[in-house]
Amino acid sequence: QVQLAESGGGLVQAGGSLRLSCAASGSIFSFTLMGWYRQALGKQRELVASISSGGSTNYADSVKGRFTISRDNAKNTVALQMNSLKPEDTAIYYCHQVVFGRNYWGQGTQVTVSS
Repeated sequence: QVQLAESGGGLVQAGGSLRLSCAASGSIFSFTLMGWYRQALGKQRELVASISSGGSTNYADSVKGRFTISRDNAKNTVALQMNSLKPEDTAIYYCHQVVFGRNYWGQGTQVTVSS
């Protein structure tokens, strides 16, 4: 059974930084697509960044140049380094994993950026 556990959310002032981390269970982590999504109040969930098994990355236009996604296959973890945070980055951030075509989600971690 796939389990994803996020950590690292919190409250930060605009311009600050946060680092989110997600620990995944299972032995096939290195072969799976990992990503971070976010959902702001009253809005749809949206992709923030993803990283393939080979390390290719993809970012939403709104976070390019500010956020960096990375993975450590030895530790079954994926991280999202968020710099130059803006109030519009405020949302619940979810870790996402695709395993054999199925989508799995973490419970989410709140990120709040104050102006």
